[in-house]
Amino acid sequence: MTYLNISCFRQSTTKKKKMAIPEKEACTLDGAVDRHGRPAIRDKTGTWVAGILILVNQGLATLAFFGVGVNLVLFLTRVVGQDNAEAANNVSKWTGTVYIFSLLGAFLSDSYWGRFKTCAIFQAIFVIGLASLSITSYIFLVRPKGCGDEHTPCNSHSSFHIALFYLSVYLVALGNGGYQPNIATFGADQFDEEDPKEGISKIAFFSYFYLALNLGSLFSNTILGYFEDEGMWVLGFWASTASAAMALLLFLCGIPRYRHFTPKGNPLSRVSQVVVAATRKWKVQMMPNSEGLFDDDEKELVNNGARRILHTNGFKFLDRAAVITSSETDRLDDGARNPWRLCTVTQVEEVKCILRLLPIWLCTILYSVVFTQMASLFVEQGAAMRTNISTFHIPPASMSSFDILSVAAFIFIYRRVIDPVFARLTKSSLTELQRMGIGLVIAICAMVSAGTVEIFRLKHANKECLHCDDSSSLSIFWQIPQYVLIGASEVFMYVGQLEFFNSQAPDGLKSFGSALCMTSISFGNYVSSLLVTIVMKVSATDNMPGWIPGNLNKGHLDRFYFLLAALTAADLAVYILCAKWYKYIKFESREADVAATV
Repeated sequence: MTYLNISCFRQSTTKKKKMAIPEKEACTLDGAVDRHGRPAIRDKTGTWVAGILILVNQGLATLAFFGVGVNLVLFLTRVVGQDNAEAANNVSKWTGTVYIFSLLGAFLSDSYWGRFKTCAIFQAIFVIGLASLSITSYIFLVRPKGCGDEHTPCNSHSSFHIALFYLSVYLVALGNGGYQPNIATFGADQFDEEDPKEGISKIAFFSYFYLALNLGSLFSNTILGYFEDEGMWVLGFWASTASAAMALLLFLCGIPRYRHFTPKGNPLSRVSQVVVAATRKWKVQMMPNSEGLFDDDEKELVNNGARRILHTNGFKFLDRAAVITSSETDRLDDGARNPWRLCTVTQVEEVKCILRLLPIWLCTILYSVVFTQMASLFVEQGAAMRTNISTFHIPPASMSSFDILSVAAFIFIYRRVIDPVFARLTKSSLTELQRMGIGLVIAICAMVSAGTVEIFRLKHANKECLHCDDSSSLSIFWQIPQYVLIGASEVFMYVGQLEFFNSQAPDGLKSFGSALCMTSISFGNYVSSLLVTIVMKVSATDNMPGWIPGNLNKGHLDRFYFLLAALTAADLAVYILCAKWYKYIKFESREADVAATV
């Protein structure tokens, strides 16, 4: 019982008295440590002081990232010279790659580097990539100066120039992708979930984290988006570089205050050990109710800050990895255990947890297909609408500002109105799985809205235009409902995802849990790219160029939106079944673990 208290005593001595006088300072109960590896003192580390630094860091880094990403499709068409379908596909692949790199960042964080070191290294790569993109655009791509707006085409580019461009943007993808899943989890690490007050703050952090992400992109979607749309691409890219550099410096300023969790080792080896051990014992008879399974490493778990996971039914084949055979009994008596032959229940439950998360994760991919349309087809649709108010031109990419404002509004509405009212009526809050389901429903409505707007846009369009920007008399403000609905769905889906994967991932795989959220966006972009390619091949005929041609006025983008609505509805049905099947992970309290070691 005294394990945690002893670790938090400070010993002080005087010259006159050689006896130690302990001064007790409250430490966190979740196993966090400070930068020196000592148990983290609650009043001197973490909480909102560190949390706010991380939120501002996230806002600045997001501003930098979307300063490139939000108008990348227009840069590819106006500066690089690609057509609409090719540009949309390349943006989807690039965005997908950003989130694929999140798996790399999560692996390095959970296994070797820890979250702080991983965040710092990948943010440095992010700054280098943005600086390289700015220099490449200034010297080679934006030529003649001022080209790349609606009216001035840029010169053709050599293969070397294009290669430098892609190297730069994929360095940006590597830096941002490796950083993103770790900064969310690192921010959550600053709050002790074993403390009631800090536990509530930890839940709130994910909402504010997503709000910071969206507020950061607000500036890039409006101010930077406007300058880039007017052909000032180099200025926009340098502004992103400066923002990313400021984010990195601010992140480093919080070093004395941060709480850390030590890496738990390579998760791939732990998973492999369970599979190998279970396979070796596939003929071994198991006791009823899975009794007698090995789980004698509680002290080791406490020492590295992890919690013991309670045994659950399901995937019983994996339980064989924890069955103690007669030969292993002898080894245990000698104090030796071969982890490739005998695993703990906690280790087995980690694998079960991953297997249970995968169906839920797969169901979120199609939502990300809907979400990614904001950065590609929504922008192209907006460019083909009336974008002027008197003499003022509205950049199509800046319409995503309504998505950001919607996110900010619905985070407030959910936390202050929906959740308290629901809790009062049902005596419980909406679960993360329920919120994610609501997000899918709203996403279906967004696609129906986008398709309906496209039908009316086509009715008011000039189908014989050569340069089809502003070719429809329908105002771009008719896109507001689809952006607002996407924003509302994000609050339920992505914030719910962040909370769900963070709470359901084992202690040694927290960054991996956040990376699952990021990789669902990644695969959503790849699926979107594949879907666009398939639709173009199937819908193209001799008399029609397909649903998404270079001239949208000769296509049927509305049918593509309605197809996405139908696919998302089917995905919702599958998701409901998976959510009902899912079993929540059960941790033993840290206090129980500590008591077992004393």
